[in-house]
Amino acid sequence: MEVLLSILRFIGVLFLVVMMFNLMIIVHEWGHFLAGRWRGLYIDRFQIWFGKPIWKKTYNGVQYGLGSIPAGGFVSLPQMAPMEGIEGKVEGDAPAKQLPPITPLDKIIVAFAGPLFSFLLAVVFAVIVWAVKKPVTEAVGTTTIGSVIEDSPAAKAGLKSGDQITYVDGQKVVRFQGMDKSIMWTIISSPNQNIEVDFIRPGSGEMSVVVERPAEAEEEKVEGGWFKQTWAYLTRRPALRTIGITPHVSPVVGKVLPNSPAETAGLHTGDIIRRINGTEVSSPEQVATFPWVADQEVTLVYERKGASVETKVTPRVPEVDGTKPRIGVIWDQEGIRTLVRENPITQVVNSFTAIVKTLQAVFTPKSDVKAGHLSGPVGIMGLYYDLFQHSEGWRLALWFSVLLNVNLAILNLLPFPVLDGGHIVMASVEWVSRRPIPFKFLEIVQTAFVLLLLGFMAFVTLKDVGDRVPDGDAPAGPTEQFLPLQKKPQ
Repeated sequence: MEVLLSILRFIGVLFLVVMMFNLMIIVHEWGHFLAGRWRGLYIDRFQIWFGKPIWKKTYNGVQYGLGSIPAGGFVSLPQMAPMEGIEGKVEGDAPAKQLPPITPLDKIIVAFAGPLFSFLLAVVFAVIVWAVKKPVTEAVGTTTIGSVIEDSPAAKAGLKSGDQITYVDGQKVVRFQGMDKSIMWTIISSPNQNIEVDFIRPGSGEMSVVVERPAEAEEEKVEGGWFKQTWAYLTRRPALRTIGITPHVSPVVGKVLPNSPAETAGLHTGDIIRRINGTEVSSPEQVATFPWVADQEVTLVYERKGASVETKVTPRVPEVDGTKPRIGVIWDQEGIRTLVRENPITQVVNSFTAIVKTLQAVFTPKSDVKAGHLSGPVGIMGLYYDLFQHSEGWRLALWFSVLLNVNLAILNLLPFPVLDGGHIVMASVEWVSRRPIPFKFLEIVQTAFVLLLLGFMAFVTLKDVGDRVPDGDAPAGPTEQFLPLQKKPQ
């Protein structure tokens, strides 16, 4: 029964992911469709999903269809751009070159309508997020260091757990993760090797150190045969030069291992450990370094839904691959989540800033951010799936939809053929020169850039798949396992 429920949950979440992703593409294409209708353009097809239609029906001269590949959709406007070589031809239609020409203004309006509708959908999502509130985690919102990796650049510079960072590279920071004024993004996107970090240390006041990043990011060595070597080469994202710090988060239970002492003690996902044998703890590191003794009972005080609860737990060494006494908890890396009401305008502006900063970093030679760090449809759908796993997943998905729709609008306005911005540029050239761009030239350019775009999508899709299957094998779970006590080996 439990397996069946897991399968049904997976199917349900996958359905939500596909619907969210397709909604944004369909709304974008709907903008083109309505603008085309308004300007009197010939529309031969409006199709949800790509691939060969598994259902189609012609209504008022337009073929509406459902494709066989469940992602996105398109509206076919032959007078805008000849795409028969890519989209295929609707049976019975006249070639695009036999259709009456349209004005450059018509082309600009129809091309701009898609990004406009994406932007408007982002605003709708932003208003919804404002109404239901946005989850913010400690890992995102804090500026306090939780731990410093041994022998890392941060450790060598003298940074310590508990330091509250205020400036990085001369830029004020207000959060640890994210894009806007965050510690991690400022470090990753910086073109400098030496990074000045200003911080406040409890008991010592304001301090400043210079952290020297390595000249090159260290690539993890891949062990294995030719398949794993090739897989790693194709799917691994470029390494980033970090300084070796993690955000301070509270010890929030992310998962309780089956048959573990924590399960026996009644701990659940979301519980926050507050005290162990009367000693206050404020981070997973403090819990991990507590001197656990096998089979020696300790008193835990944890917080659940605002109430303080006390329980007894007896740590033991996991029977499978265990080396040290543990209670069997996997920590939530995001810490405590709080709900905040963020202004819709602020959401949209921050989303705009995020994509602009990303593009700037990708095209900055000395930045660590490369094209290999970008994601395509597979990565986006995977992220949606991950978001829906959280208890506040629907709120997180709504917030991410604001960012994604703003990105979709901006990226489509880039001045490259195939994209809406390319159509606007070519229509503007036609308007200024007062001569239409030759049909054959348009067909060749459009097809060439579609192929380039498909190649880039294949490139980022490999990276997205590599995130899920890093070694070409199924992702491995934790090796340590607790067995039921009655089955414990003698």
